[in-house]
Amino acid sequence: MPVNAIAENVLGTIGTICWTAQLVPQIWKSWREKKTDGLSPWLVWIWGVSGAFLGTYVITLNLNYPLILQPQLFSFLTLISWGQCLYYSLGRSKRSAILMTVGMMVFLGGFEVAMVYAVKPSFKAGNTRPVDFFGIFSSVLVAIALLPQYYEIYKHKQVVGLSIMFMVIDTLGGIFSDLSLAFKEEFDAVAGVAYTLVVVMDGAILIAALILNPRAARRRKREAEAQATFEDGQSIVPEAGDAPRISTPRSTSPSDTTVGHGQEQKTDANPSDITEKQQTELGDNTTEKVKGDEMV
Repeated sequence: MPVNAIAENVLGTIGTICWTAQLVPQIWKSWREKKTDGLSPWLVWIWGVSGAFLGTYVITLNLNYPLILQPQLFSFLTLISWGQCLYYSLGRSKRSAILMTVGMMVFLGGFEVAMVYAVKPSFKAGNTRPVDFFGIFSSVLVAIALLPQYYEIYKHKQVVGLSIMFMVIDTLGGIFSDLSLAFKEEFDAVAGVAYTLVVVMDGAILIAALILNPRAARRRKREAEAQATFEDGQSIVPEAGDAPRISTPRSTSPSDTTVGHGQEQKTDANPSDITEKQQTELGDNTTEKVKGDEMV
């Protein structure tokens, strides 16, 4: 393609804006939900480290300013997300997570500055191998970082914990950064590989979300329906010891004896509740009553 410095910088700026804002939805999602389940801490930590290597590469090659700024912002935001993983998922205290995050930022910043000063003399002397190593190794780290995330997807059988908006913006950042290189006087293959890897591997996660997440939603719905059916079935089964009670007619008491002039003397007492003494007294009373009737 023809060299066009304006197009190179405009596209590079768009790519940088995407990669500046890409992790904001992820950071916001983790903060709002107060959890990072499903987001691999290795992903964001390795991406943060890769930014230092890519930063060394683009600064040494003196690429356009947006592409120089991009790795710095990328590392900064990924390390913030890593700090959230430390706090929400890995059980670190808030103070410990902040100190570890800031400490890693300072370390990687110092490492990048030191590496730029270390490789510039050899690069100016015509030896490009050291600087090429930083660019290539950055691409390798970007690819390796997604492997733990793929494992998280496999483990959960869906894409959880990741902001889909984050992945979409990240993919767009790679596309625009790639296009900016196309308008450069000499296409930078190493940077192109790094950006293309981001596009391809992010795209794989988006495709997985489109396929696996609806399946997982249907699976959860079936499980909820099965659980509801099971609970309904359990509710109509009598519990142990709750045998149905059958009422039996009360047997006629011996005291239900016809006495007097066709009158019936009744007692509500159960025969088993009448003592022997009470039965004797009842019998004596009945005998006396009969004798009185005979005398009459």
